[in-house]
Amino acid sequence: MGGKLHGLAGGLALVIIACFLAATVAVELFGDASAVAAVKRAILWALAVLIPCLVAAGASGTRLGRGWRNGLIALKKRRMAIIAPVGLFVLVPAAAFLAVRAGDGRLDTGFYAVQVVELVAGAVNFTLLAMNMRDGLAIVRRRAIGAAAG
Repeated sequence: MGGKLHGLAGGLALVIIACFLAATVAVELFGDASAVAAVKRAILWALAVLIPCLVAAGASGTRLGRGWRNGLIALKKRRMAIIAPVGLFVLVPAAAFLAVRAGDGRLDTGFYAVQVVELVAGAVNFTLLAMNMRDGLAIVRRRAIGAAAG
């Protein structure tokens, strides 16, 4: 069950982050100020789903990787040491700031400066999570091959 929870939580987190990035870029290219405000508000509310997914993936991954000597596990742990603080100290505050600014109609230089930081940090976290998913799937494949051979 732990492996399935880990995969589901991690996969859902990856999809949510991709949606955040896509919605942000799309609304900036094609939306007006009210659409930007709606997207920023939705992203802020969706953190209530994303954060538990990330916590569940991290906790289950820690439990699954306990005692393993696999190099991919160490890589996944090092990536999580970047993903978590970037999310907590950059992305969550940025989402709150942007939602408030957009809601007030203040799409000014400060808004767009934080928007750029959010997009870059979001892309970094998305990439690192995707790499963790790739490595997790490789670990599962190796275990399946080892179990079939043993």
